[in-house]
Amino acid sequence: MFTGIIEEVGSIRMVSIEGSSGKVSVKARKVLEGTRIGDSIGVNGVCLTVIAMGKDGFTADVMAETVRRSNLGQLKAGDRVNLERAMAAGGRFGGHIVSGHIDGTGIIKSCRREENAVWVTVVAPKEILRLIMEKGSVCIDGISLTVASVGQHSFQVSVIPHTGEETTLLGKGPGETVNLENDIIGKYVERLMGIERERCETTQEDGLTMDALKEFLS
Repeated sequence: MFTGIIEEVGSIRMVSIEGSSGKVSVKARKVLEGTRIGDSIGVNGVCLTVIAMGKDGFTADVMAETVRRSNLGQLKAGDRVNLERAMAAGGRFGGHIVSGHIDGTGIIKSCRREENAVWVTVVAPKEILRLIMEKGSVCIDGISLTVASVGQHSFQVSVIPHTGEETTLLGKGPGETVNLENDIIGKYVERLMGIERERCETTQEDGLTMDALKEFLS
């Protein structure tokens, strides 16, 4: 589990994709502190398992599902990436609950400055937008951000100077791809509501019986 508070901006040393999977090597320093083989590091919001380490970097496997769901397959040597170690049990919770399991990608539509902040508009698929709510949380490339507004095809976040300086987000421009992870609480609520809806429909079709009522209330 992660918090969406970026610890360090690293850089890609190598991305090797054969078929639909492969490996990624990242140059980093801070996130290596206390890290061991088998630990998790979030790379642009994607939870990856460390399989090799050096004094100034690490390597992780990237499976086909990760390539399909995220922007990692588009990265090349020299690209900057947001990094965060998995949250320690006794750590401070500065962002929101981030699983590191990307739901999909969005495309930056525009960046507009308003005094000390920058409004970033992201176009996203409808299956991601339906779980985004104004003043709720969203994770963009591993960054925990508050949703400022939601439209029919896009949503907006307002990025403060510190976030802009400590992450890669404002270094991107219109047309670039970002990883998106919905608030995990919203995903669980949607799933559970869907299950209950199916149970209600089944109960109505079969007729309301005491056994069905007991099962529904259990």
